[in-house]
Amino acid sequence: MKQLSVVIGSYNRLKFLKLAIESLRQELDRCQYISEIIVVDGGSTDGTLTWLIKQKDIISIVQHNRGEWCGRAIERRSWGYFMNLGFKCSQGKYVCMLSDDCLVVPGAIDNGLKLFEDKCAVGEKVGAVAFYWRNWPDDHFYKVGLTLGNKLFVNHGLYLRSALIEVEYADEITFQFYHADGDLSLKLWQHGYSCLESPNSFVEHFCHANLKVRGENLQSQYSDWERYLAKWQGVFYLPELENIGGWIEIEYFDSMGTADHFKQLIPFLSRRNILRRLIK
Repeated sequence: MKQLSVVIGSYNRLKFLKLAIESLRQELDRCQYISEIIVVDGGSTDGTLTWLIKQKDIISIVQHNRGEWCGRAIERRSWGYFMNLGFKCSQGKYVCMLSDDCLVVPGAIDNGLKLFEDKCAVGEKVGAVAFYWRNWPDDHFYKVGLTLGNKLFVNHGLYLRSALIEVEYADEITFQFYHADGDLSLKLWQHGYSCLESPNSFVEHFCHANLKVRGENLQSQYSDWERYLAKWQGVFYLPELENIGGWIEIEYFDSMGTADHFKQLIPFLSRRNILRRLIK
Protein backbone atom coordinates (compact mmCIF):
# COMPACT_ATOMS: atom_id res chain seq x y z
CA MET A 1 0.00 0.00 0.00
CA LYS A 2 1.40 3.38 -1.00
CA GLN A 3 1.74 5.70 2.00
CA LEU A 4 1.62 9.06 0.19
CA SER A 5 -0.26 10.19 -2.89
CA VAL A 6 0.29 13.65 -4.39
CA VAL A 7 -2.58 15.07 -6.45
CA ILE A 8 -2.12 18.02 -8.81
CA GLY A 9 -4.69 19.58 -11.12
CA SER A 10 -3.39 21.19 -14.30
CA TYR A 11 -4.46 22.96 -17.47
CA ASN A 12 -2.17 24.54 -20.11
CA ARG A 13 0.72 25.28 -17.77
CA LEU A 14 3.35 22.89 -19.08
CA LYS A 15 6.37 25.01 -18.14
CA PHE A 16 5.04 25.54 -14.63
CA LEU A 17 3.99 21.91 -14.26
CA LYS A 18 7.48 20.71 -15.20
CA LEU A 19 9.00 22.93 -12.56
CA ALA A 20 6.43 21.86 -9.95
CA ILE A 21 7.04 18.18 -10.66
CA GLU A 22 10.81 18.62 -10.45
CA SER A 23 10.56 20.27 -7.01
CA LEU A 24 8.14 17.54 -5.95
CA ARG A 25 10.42 14.75 -7.11
CA GLN A 26 13.31 16.20 -5.13
CA GLU A 27 11.11 16.45 -2.02
CA LEU A 28 9.80 12.90 -2.36
CA ASP A 29 13.36 11.62 -2.63
CA ARG A 30 13.94 13.03 0.85
CA CYS A 31 10.80 11.49 2.36
CA GLN A 32 10.85 8.01 3.86
CA TYR A 33 7.48 7.19 2.31
CA ILE A 34 6.46 5.09 -0.66
CA SER A 35 4.73 7.61 -2.89
CA GLU A 36 2.85 8.20 -6.13
CA ILE A 37 2.17 11.34 -8.20
CA ILE A 38 -1.23 11.85 -9.82
CA VAL A 39 -1.86 14.67 -12.30
CA VAL A 40 -5.43 15.44 -13.36
CA ASP A 41 -5.37 17.41 -16.63
CA GLY A 42 -8.29 19.40 -17.99
CA GLY A 43 -7.51 18.67 -21.64
CA SER A 44 -4.41 20.82 -22.16
CA THR A 45 -3.43 21.88 -25.68
CA ASP A 46 0.08 23.17 -24.95
CA GLY A 47 1.95 19.85 -25.09
CA THR A 48 1.24 18.88 -21.48
CA LEU A 49 -0.41 15.59 -22.41
CA THR A 50 2.45 14.52 -24.67
CA TRP A 51 4.89 15.27 -21.86
CA LEU A 52 2.83 13.53 -19.18
CA ILE A 53 2.63 10.31 -21.17
CA LYS A 54 6.41 10.08 -21.09
CA GLN A 55 6.67 10.51 -17.30
CA LYS A 56 6.67 6.95 -15.98
CA ASP A 57 6.44 8.04 -12.34
CA ILE A 58 3.19 9.97 -12.92
CA ILE A 59 -0.35 8.61 -13.10
CA SER A 60 -2.09 10.85 -15.64
CA ILE A 61 -5.86 11.39 -15.72
CA VAL A 62 -7.32 13.39 -18.63
CA GLN A 63 -10.80 14.90 -18.55
CA HIS A 64 -11.36 17.33 -21.42
CA ASN A 65 -13.13 20.35 -20.03
CA ARG A 66 -13.35 22.77 -22.94
CA GLY A 67 -14.23 22.94 -26.61
CA GLU A 68 -16.57 20.71 -28.58
CA TRP A 69 -16.98 17.01 -29.30
CA CYS A 70 -19.20 15.58 -32.04
CA GLY A 71 -20.72 19.00 -32.60
CA ARG A 72 -21.65 19.58 -28.97
CA ALA A 73 -20.04 21.80 -26.37
CA ILE A 74 -18.19 19.89 -23.67
CA GLU A 75 -19.71 20.47 -20.22
CA ARG A 76 -17.42 22.43 -17.91
CA ARG A 77 -16.80 20.54 -14.69
CA SER A 78 -16.05 21.90 -11.23
CA TRP A 79 -12.78 22.08 -9.30
CA GLY A 80 -14.19 19.51 -6.89
CA TYR A 81 -14.93 17.10 -9.72
CA PHE A 82 -11.36 17.27 -10.99
CA MET A 83 -9.73 16.95 -7.59
CA ASN A 84 -11.98 14.02 -6.70
CA LEU A 85 -10.73 12.13 -9.75
CA GLY A 86 -7.26 12.25 -8.19
CA PHE A 87 -8.45 11.72 -4.62
CA LYS A 88 -10.44 8.61 -5.56
CA CYS A 89 -7.56 7.21 -7.60
CA SER A 90 -5.05 7.66 -4.77
CA GLN A 91 -3.84 4.72 -2.73
CA GLY A 92 -1.74 6.41 -0.05
CA LYS A 93 -2.57 6.74 3.61
CA TYR A 94 -2.04 10.45 3.13
CA VAL A 95 -2.97 12.63 0.15
CA CYS A 96 -1.00 15.79 -0.61
CA MET A 97 -2.86 18.45 -2.61
CA LEU A 98 -0.75 20.89 -4.63
CA SER A 99 -1.19 23.24 -7.58
CA ASP A 100 0.64 23.08 -10.90
CA ASP A 101 2.04 26.59 -10.37
CA CYS A 102 3.63 25.81 -7.00
CA LEU A 103 7.10 24.87 -5.82
CA VAL A 104 7.67 22.82 -2.69
CA VAL A 105 10.20 24.38 -0.34
CA PRO A 106 12.53 21.53 0.75
CA GLY A 107 11.21 19.71 3.80
CA ALA A 108 7.58 20.85 3.40
CA ILE A 109 6.00 17.45 2.78
CA ASP A 110 8.36 15.55 5.04
CA ASN A 111 7.72 17.93 7.95
CA GLY A 112 3.98 17.82 7.35
CA LEU A 113 3.94 14.03 7.37
CA LYS A 114 5.96 13.89 10.60
CA LEU A 115 3.51 16.30 12.26
CA PHE A 116 0.57 14.21 11.05
CA GLU A 117 2.08 10.98 12.37
CA ASP A 118 3.10 12.51 15.70
CA LYS A 119 -0.38 13.92 16.37
CA CYS A 120 -2.13 10.70 15.39
CA ALA A 121 0.27 8.67 17.57
CA VAL A 122 -0.96 10.49 20.68
CA GLY A 123 -4.60 9.97 19.78
CA GLU A 124 -5.49 13.26 18.10
CA LYS A 125 -8.10 12.95 15.35
CA VAL A 126 -6.39 14.94 12.60
CA GLY A 127 -7.96 15.10 9.15
CA ALA A 128 -5.68 17.57 7.38
CA VAL A 129 -2.44 19.52 7.72
CA ALA A 130 -2.07 22.87 5.94
CA PHE A 131 1.19 24.17 4.48
CA TYR A 132 2.11 27.85 4.68
CA TRP A 133 2.24 29.47 1.24
CA ARG A 134 2.67 32.84 -0.42
CA ASN A 135 1.91 34.41 -3.78
CA TRP A 136 5.31 35.06 -5.31
CA PRO A 137 6.51 37.68 -6.15
CA ASP A 138 3.75 39.83 -4.64
CA ASP A 139 3.80 38.59 -1.03
CA HIS A 140 6.53 38.73 1.58
CA PHE A 141 4.76 36.76 4.31
CA TYR A 142 3.58 33.14 4.14
CA LYS A 143 0.05 32.31 5.24
CA VAL A 144 -2.54 29.68 6.04
CA GLY A 145 -6.25 30.40 5.84
CA LEU A 146 -9.09 30.51 8.33
CA THR A 147 -12.51 29.99 6.79
CA LEU A 148 -16.06 30.20 8.19
CA GLY A 149 -16.20 29.78 11.96
CA ASN A 150 -12.52 30.75 11.99
CA LYS A 151 -11.69 27.13 11.18
CA LEU A 152 -8.35 26.36 9.56
CA PHE A 153 -8.57 25.07 6.00
CA VAL A 154 -6.13 23.69 3.44
CA ASN A 155 -5.00 25.56 0.32
CA HIS A 156 -1.97 23.29 -0.10
CA GLY A 157 -1.22 20.42 2.22
CA LEU A 158 -2.07 16.93 3.41
CA TYR A 159 -5.27 14.99 4.00
CA LEU A 160 -5.87 11.66 5.69
CA ARG A 161 -7.31 9.61 2.84
CA SER A 162 -9.67 7.64 5.09
CA ALA A 163 -11.09 10.97 6.29
CA LEU A 164 -11.66 12.09 2.69
CA ILE A 165 -13.59 8.89 2.10
CA GLU A 166 -15.62 9.41 5.28
CA VAL A 167 -16.74 12.94 4.30
CA GLU A 168 -17.35 11.81 0.70
CA TYR A 169 -14.60 13.93 -0.84
CA ALA A 170 -14.98 17.47 -2.21
CA ASP A 171 -18.37 18.93 -3.08
CA GLU A 172 -18.64 18.67 -6.88
CA ILE A 173 -22.06 20.30 -7.20
CA THR A 174 -22.29 23.45 -5.09
CA PHE A 175 -19.13 25.26 -6.17
CA GLN A 176 -17.63 25.83 -9.61
CA PHE A 177 -14.12 26.79 -8.57
CA TYR A 178 -13.83 28.78 -5.33
CA HIS A 179 -14.37 27.76 -1.68
CA ALA A 180 -14.63 24.03 -2.35
CA ASP A 181 -11.33 23.64 -0.48
CA GLY A 182 -12.71 25.51 2.52
CA ASP A 183 -15.89 23.46 2.28
CA LEU A 184 -13.90 20.22 2.31
CA SER A 185 -12.09 21.28 5.48
CA LEU A 186 -15.38 22.28 7.14
CA LYS A 187 -16.76 18.82 6.38
CA LEU A 188 -13.74 17.36 8.17
CA TRP A 189 -14.33 19.65 11.17
CA GLN A 190 -18.00 18.66 11.16
CA HIS A 191 -17.04 14.98 11.39
CA GLY A 192 -14.83 15.57 14.41
CA TYR A 193 -11.47 15.94 12.65
CA SER A 194 -9.12 18.84 13.24
CA CYS A 195 -7.15 20.70 10.56
CA LEU A 196 -3.71 21.85 11.73
CA GLU A 197 -1.04 24.09 10.27
CA SER A 198 2.46 22.71 9.80
CA PRO A 199 4.84 25.42 11.07
CA ASN A 200 7.76 24.00 9.08
CA SER A 201 6.05 23.44 5.71
CA PHE A 202 6.20 26.11 3.01
CA VAL A 203 5.06 26.39 -0.60
CA GLU A 204 5.81 29.04 -3.23
CA HIS A 205 2.87 29.88 -5.51
CA PHE A 206 3.41 31.84 -8.72
CA CYS A 207 0.39 34.12 -8.91
CA HIS A 208 0.79 35.29 -12.52
CA ALA A 209 0.59 31.94 -14.32
CA ASN A 210 -1.97 31.69 -17.13
CA LEU A 211 -3.90 34.87 -16.30
CA LYS A 212 -6.55 34.11 -18.94
CA VAL A 213 -7.62 30.92 -17.17
CA ARG A 214 -7.43 32.69 -13.80
CA GLY A 215 -9.73 35.38 -15.15
CA GLU A 216 -12.26 32.79 -16.27
CA ASN A 217 -12.22 31.23 -12.80
CA LEU A 218 -12.79 34.61 -11.14
CA GLN A 219 -16.13 34.91 -12.91
CA SER A 220 -17.58 32.33 -10.51
CA GLN A 221 -16.08 33.78 -7.33
CA TYR A 222 -19.10 35.80 -6.14
CA SER A 223 -21.69 33.09 -6.82
CA ASP A 224 -19.48 30.44 -5.19
CA TRP A 225 -19.13 32.64 -2.09
CA GLU A 226 -22.89 33.15 -1.80
CA ARG A 227 -23.51 29.41 -2.03
CA TYR A 228 -20.76 28.77 0.50
CA LEU A 229 -22.34 31.09 3.07
CA ALA A 230 -25.79 29.60 2.47
CA LYS A 231 -24.54 26.02 2.88
CA TRP A 232 -22.89 26.63 6.25
CA GLN A 233 -25.16 29.30 7.73
CA GLY A 234 -26.15 28.32 11.25
CA VAL A 235 -23.41 25.69 11.42
CA PHE A 236 -20.00 27.34 11.09
CA TYR A 237 -21.23 30.64 9.64
CA LEU A 238 -23.09 32.88 12.07
CA PRO A 239 -23.85 36.22 10.33
CA GLU A 240 -24.29 38.06 13.62
CA LEU A 241 -20.71 37.15 14.60
CA GLU A 242 -19.22 37.91 11.17
CA ASN A 243 -16.97 34.89 11.68
CA ILE A 244 -15.79 34.50 8.10
CA GLY A 245 -12.12 33.85 8.84
CA GLY A 246 -8.94 35.49 7.56
CA TRP A 247 -5.25 34.67 7.35
CA ILE A 248 -2.50 33.65 9.74
CA GLU A 249 0.75 35.15 8.43
CA ILE A 250 4.33 34.40 9.39
CA GLU A 251 7.72 35.50 8.17
CA TYR A 252 10.12 32.88 6.86
CA PHE A 253 13.46 33.02 5.05
CA ASP A 254 14.03 30.24 2.54
CA SER A 255 17.79 29.78 2.46
CA MET A 256 17.39 27.50 -0.57
CA GLY A 257 15.89 30.31 -2.68
CA THR A 258 13.17 28.00 -4.01
CA ALA A 259 11.11 30.79 -5.58
CA ASP A 260 14.08 31.91 -7.69
CA HIS A 261 13.34 28.99 -10.01
CA PHE A 262 10.23 30.86 -11.16
CA LYS A 263 12.34 33.61 -12.70
CA GLN A 264 13.21 31.48 -15.71
CA LEU A 265 9.50 31.25 -16.55
CA ILE A 266 8.64 34.95 -16.52
CA PRO A 267 7.70 35.96 -20.09
CA PHE A 268 9.94 38.69 -21.48
CA LEU A 269 7.16 41.23 -22.00
CA SER A 270 6.00 41.07 -18.37
CA ARG A 271 9.42 40.61 -16.78
CA ARG A 272 9.99 44.26 -16.01
CA ASN A 273 6.63 44.65 -14.24
CA ILE A 274 7.20 41.61 -12.06
CA LEU A 275 10.80 42.49 -11.28
CA ARG A 276 9.67 45.92 -10.13
CA ARG A 277 7.71 44.21 -7.37
CA LEU A 278 10.81 42.30 -6.31
CA ILE A 279 12.90 45.44 -5.73
CA LYS A 280 10.24 47.49 -3.88
